[in-house]
Amino acid sequence: MSLYNWYFIFLQVPNRTQFIKRMVELSQAINLRIRLIYYPPYHSKYNPIERCWATLENYSNGAILDSVETAVQWAANMTWKGISPIVHQVKATYEKGIKVLSQELELYQNYWQRSETLPKWDITIVPA
Repeated sequence: MSLYNWYFIFLQVPNRTQFIKRMVELSQAINLRIRLIYYPPYHSKYNPIERCWATLENYSNGAILDSVETAVQWAANMTWKGISPIVHQVKATYEKGIKVLSQELELYQNYWQRSETLPKWDITIVPA
């Protein structure tokens, strides 16, 4: 199967039921396989966002990022390997503690394919 039919997401926390539910819904809506690959705990060196923070830290060269606007401006103007990021400030409040009930989650598990070798760390979501 071509990689163009896949979308890869690298994550750090393996048991986010609300997130997985939304990924199944997205997979079905756009008819795309989504592969969720989780980083083992304490392996942030493999996480691309950690490289982004390091790049921002080097780019700002000690500048004081004393406001959200300043941080967003610095982040929008940095580059990594010649590529500039797309930076948006999310102003919505992230709701914590939202969980999917186990009965509802069972409906979504039909679309999961866990890796035989790493079932906790590698899940493929297949559209209907």
